[in-house]
Amino acid sequence: MRHIPIYWWNKEIHNFNTSQSRFVRKPWANGVILLVSVIVAMLLANLPFTSYYYQHFLETDITMNLHSPGGTIDWSFPKDMTMEKFINDILMVVFFFSVGLEIKREVINGELSTFKKAIMPIIAAVGGVCVPAIIFTIINHGTVAANGWGIPTATDIAFAIGILSVLGDKVPVSLKVFLTALAIADDLIAILVVALFYGGTINGPLLLVALLIILLVLALNKLGEKRLVFYIVPLIAIWFLFYYAGIHATMSGVVMAFLIPMEARYNRAKFYRRHNILMHGIELGDHIGAEEFPDEQQRYCLRRLSGLSKRSIPPAYRLEQSLSPWVNYFIMPVFALANAGVQITDPSYFNVFHYDAALGAPGMGIFLGLLLGKPIGITLASFLAIKCKIGEMPAKSTWPMLFAVACLGGIGFTMSIFVDTLSFAGAGVPAEVTAHLRDAGKIAVLMGSLCAGILGSVLINLVYKIQSRGK
Repeated sequence: MRHIPIYWWNKEIHNFNTSQSRFVRKPWANGVILLVSVIVAMLLANLPFTSYYYQHFLETDITMNLHSPGGTIDWSFPKDMTMEKFINDILMVVFFFSVGLEIKREVINGELSTFKKAIMPIIAAVGGVCVPAIIFTIINHGTVAANGWGIPTATDIAFAIGILSVLGDKVPVSLKVFLTALAIADDLIAILVVALFYGGTINGPLLLVALLIILLVLALNKLGEKRLVFYIVPLIAIWFLFYYAGIHATMSGVVMAFLIPMEARYNRAKFYRRHNILMHGIELGDHIGAEEFPDEQQRYCLRRLSGLSKRSIPPAYRLEQSLSPWVNYFIMPVFALANAGVQITDPSYFNVFHYDAALGAPGMGIFLGLLLGKPIGITLASFLAIKCKIGEMPAKSTWPMLFAVACLGGIGFTMSIFVDTLSFAGAGVPAEVTAHLRDAGKIAVLMGSLCAGILGSVLINLVYKIQSRGK
């Protein structure tokens, strides 16, 4: 997945003067930071003078324990919480919350807002999920690695869109929009996969309480409540209940994101009416001839204008804009630092085509699923949709260019690594086997994503040159 920060309006609103700000505005900036984070994580995990401290830091227990002298109180929160789990189960809640806000925005007002816009990317995304899962299952059926079929099904939008931005006008705008919408639909499918197949044992009563809170928040939404405090506080409670109910806690972020209002407290008419009154108050101070600006009355009007502007932006948009820098430039790099650092104790990690009768070949399934399964699934599903007259070919695009762009869908990275952290554990599977499969899976994700990015870039340049000569 993922989520490109929306900074385009900042060119008109803010004057960024520093080179750091100019860098952050680049569409590929997030991808570069993630790539650097991966390299740093691999070095920290394998250099002799840092590997111990790296692993020790991730395994540090940060659970809060309360015990009374008489033993009447014995309370721990959150249960079994290490630094690594804090990153994956708490920080990533914010990531998924941001993803949910983005999906909701696209469904209501964006590229998934109408049937005609949504159907082609959604069908393509389904194909891009099913074919890699089938490839992985064929290779690993009947082995302890079989549960990792969800790993190669995701697309990392940050890297994919970053590469497209570097390629410039070689790719039609319609295909850039197509890939963005596809990645958003892919995110939604990946979220459902995690919720349905990678949760724990369900605690019914706790889940029921969480559902009741969700219904209460939904009722507040329907009644027109727009204040964020009535949504953020229940979000914390729902995370707590999901965590202890056995459903992966990141799902609480997605659920609540869909309940955040998309309507502002003040509509257009109310905004202009109050805006004109406040502006009249500011102008009145100038007519009086006060030497100080702003005077007391004008300061009051300016404060009210600030609040008016805030309340005229839908809460979901405000949250998405506020969270975007934190998600893209803190949470995702921290996630990469914590999860991409594979300690290479077994050279077979790099041999993605290694097969073991008992363990299977998770690396092969992930690598081929990302590199071949993704573009084949996306292109085949798109072909069937167009032939069945359900979807339309993106404007000014061709099948070779669509396939080349679909190769970029094989850049799994963030979501694939996240699913990898949830996979492979099962009844009777030793912890060391699970750790081995996860580490091999992470290496396969990195190698598959890298090769998919290179393949997509080469094919896009090749198709562009061939098509340019033919004109």
